[in-house]
Amino acid sequence: MSRSIVRQSKFRHVFGQTVKAEQGYDDIRVSKVTWDSSFCAVNPKFLAVIVESSGGGAFLVLPLSKSGRVDKNYPLVIGHSGPVLDIDWCPHDDNILASCSEDTTAMVWQIPDHSLTRPISDPVVVLEGHSKRVGIVTWHPTARNILLTAGSDNLIIIWNVGTGEPLISMDDHPDLIYSISWNRNGSLFCTTCKDRRLRVCDPRKREVVAERLAPHEGIRPMRAIFTRDGNIFTTGFTRMSQRELGLWDPTNFEEPIALLELDTSNGVLLPYYDADANMVYLCGKGDSSVRYFEITDEPPYVHYLSTFSTKEPQRGMGFMPKRGVDVSKCEIARLFKLLDKKCEPITMTVPRKSDLFQDDLYPDTAGPEPAMEAEEWLDGRDEDPILVSMRQGYVPPKSRELKVAKKNMLDSRPTTRRSLSTLDTNRLPKLPSLFLLISPSCILSLTYFSSFFLHP
Repeated sequence: MSRSIVRQSKFRHVFGQTVKAEQGYDDIRVSKVTWDSSFCAVNPKFLAVIVESSGGGAFLVLPLSKSGRVDKNYPLVIGHSGPVLDIDWCPHDDNILASCSEDTTAMVWQIPDHSLTRPISDPVVVLEGHSKRVGIVTWHPTARNILLTAGSDNLIIIWNVGTGEPLISMDDHPDLIYSISWNRNGSLFCTTCKDRRLRVCDPRKREVVAERLAPHEGIRPMRAIFTRDGNIFTTGFTRMSQRELGLWDPTNFEEPIALLELDTSNGVLLPYYDADANMVYLCGKGDSSVRYFEITDEPPYVHYLSTFSTKEPQRGMGFMPKRGVDVSKCEIARLFKLLDKKCEPITMTVPRKSDLFQDDLYPDTAGPEPAMEAEEWLDGRDEDPILVSMRQGYVPPKSRELKVAKKNMLDSRPTTRRSLSTLDTNRLPKLPSLFLLISPSCILSLTYFSSFFLHP
């Protein structure tokens, strides 16, 4: 009787490959700001990269089809007055992007479908509520127009971008917030903080529902993301500064589901999660490799698959949503690796002989339609993402205008008194008993006052 000792998985043989040189993006001045952000965001239409610029913060937005050398005079998005720290594409509209900056603001931008012909300097809405730099911006996964920002003032604000108003503010963190991740339906989010605590927060109750002190014993920055099963995947450092990853059940933080030491490199590991395949890609800043793991219900729960390596170290990384991959080539993920002067797409592929659609590789994935409105989420409703089939591939829809319905602040202002010089003397009533208040110490009769003007 034969016994298999090799774990069965359709992702065991996933391999990475850099695209041809002409399919990359060259001559990009990637930002050198010291912030542990990915510096890159990508969706099925566009690639956005935070770049160096003088006189404020800027980022570059390119249609995916515009590969090759980028003209040094290519128009940028230049609305921020300080360096841009983070960017994130809206999951419900491929033309909407949010950014945040050292200038204490977050901004939401509408990007046209065609290549930019002039710089964009006017955001759709400016979100002002933080007192220090804003380092994290992330969209709600299922509700329309809900955006979360976190700043160095240790404040988390959730906004309704459709009205430009803050909905929820949380100040439960005593120190700098390193990362924030929503769960699958957006009912909770998890955070990592400089105080070495991992927290699970319920934003609508404005409270921390679970927390764990030092999931990784080192003092270096941690990262945490929710998995589709509701567990939390973390990366951090041991007391001896070895990089480490962990898997946790937020309902029982006492013991980890899995804890695995990796190496002794210094770069913070940024996790990118594929909910459909239940795979995690780990990209360290300054590393020249990408490790990928599969999360399962079988021990040891986090299974190492392989490592993709190149010669040059990465400055940042972008991760394509599943609806943007090429199903005809059995591509299950696409990463965009930032180098000093260029961006290299990396394709992750499962080798298959058949040219037919592979149902087991492509379950229905989260589509671009929101499952509910902002007001419904705020009232307590929870919905999983609306799924779409990948069988025919994905064709991005045309741009839809983001309409912001701000409240008229003038309606709430007190009515201004009309000055005496604006009164029409012809309309003054000729009643001797009616008096007009001129000052607290002087009252003149209206009859005398009108006769003074009419008969000088």
